[in-house]
Amino acid sequence: MRGGECRSNDYGAAAYWDARYSSPSSSSSSSGGGGGAFFDWYQTYPALRPLLRARLPTSSRVLMLGCGNSLLSEDMVKDGYEEVVNVDISSIVIEQMREKHVDIPQLTYFQMDVRDMSFFGDKTFDCVLDKGTLDAMMCGDDAPLGASKMLAEVARLLRPGGIYMLITYGSPKERVQLLYQAGCHRKIELYVMPTTGYQLKCKGVSLAQPIMEEVSLTVDGQLPPDYVLKDPESHFIYICQKSDAANGGNFVVAN
Repeated sequence: MRGGECRSNDYGAAAYWDARYSSPSSSSSSSGGGGGAFFDWYQTYPALRPLLRARLPTSSRVLMLGCGNSLLSEDMVKDGYEEVVNVDISSIVIEQMREKHVDIPQLTYFQMDVRDMSFFGDKTFDCVLDKGTLDAMMCGDDAPLGASKMLAEVARLLRPGGIYMLITYGSPKERVQLLYQAGCHRKIELYVMPTTGYQLKCKGVSLAQPIMEEVSLTVDGQLPPDYVLKDPESHFIYICQKSDAANGGNFVVAN
């Protein structure tokens, strides 16, 4: 899934991911993970840490959507986060991750379809983290309906003032209107982060201090007309804050 690319695979189907995570041919990290390997889509925790620590207290109850076999949740707990609940549609990867983290009580794992998370009560999470799951839903057979169902569940699960942090290949043109349709007041902030490969090519740039640029959206939630995307494969990070109001409404776009 690069640059909004959707192949013939149904990325919203459990069968696709079960096969991927159980296939020996997917055992290397470069292939997307499988057979007990571990893989992080898009960005790793060290790259995201400055933003997470600035916006998310370690006492927060965090929900990780489409956790896969990423090390993000484990790295967050190692860094002091007290509770990260992980869900994934694949029963195969959930069992793999439960086994790996059996001695880490701060990490829990549930096989679940993000389009229906009724197992959890309303307003029970301070933060919902999504690193590529919305992108996968947009490539599913039921897109964009499945993506809208997922976002409605995110809105239901977040406590007032909670945040939905979305790491995606989708530009504001492809994602902001979809976020509007989730149906609750939110302030949206945008950060743009080049891929690791691009950062490695930049002379004098240390990956210990990754490039992350905050971009002010226009009044209609789009990139400024004069904004130049340095890396065409950049990741967009949206921080969407739920309002303190009990009922839904329109978004507020942060300047």
